[in-house]
Amino acid sequence: SLTNGADCSGFVLAVYRHFGYTLPRTSKEQARSAGTRTTASYSNLQAGDLIYYGTSSGTINHVAMYIGNGQVINAASRRSGIKISTWNYRTPICIVDVIGNRS
Repeated sequence: SLTNGADCSGFVLAVYRHFGYTLPRTSKEQARSAGTRTTASYSNLQAGDLIYYGTSSGTINHVAMYIGNGQVINAASRRSGIKISTWNYRTPICIVDVIGNRS
């Protein structure tokens, strides 16, 4: 269920699957092979991009989907569920364009 039990990567996987895209299961795998990877900066963002976050050493452990106006939607935690946050509520590691916005 997208509203009861999905983790961050499962959430974006289910949303993209609904629109005919196939993504790997984990955020780490998605960042590596889901689309065109670009630098994490606000000027690079387009709606539908996936933003990956991680540890200070660069290990990816979270993903959110950019929805425009400086905001992302993500499965934040069990307690808070699916929520909207600012795109840089954590330090982004990279952005991935899955749907080809930049083609």
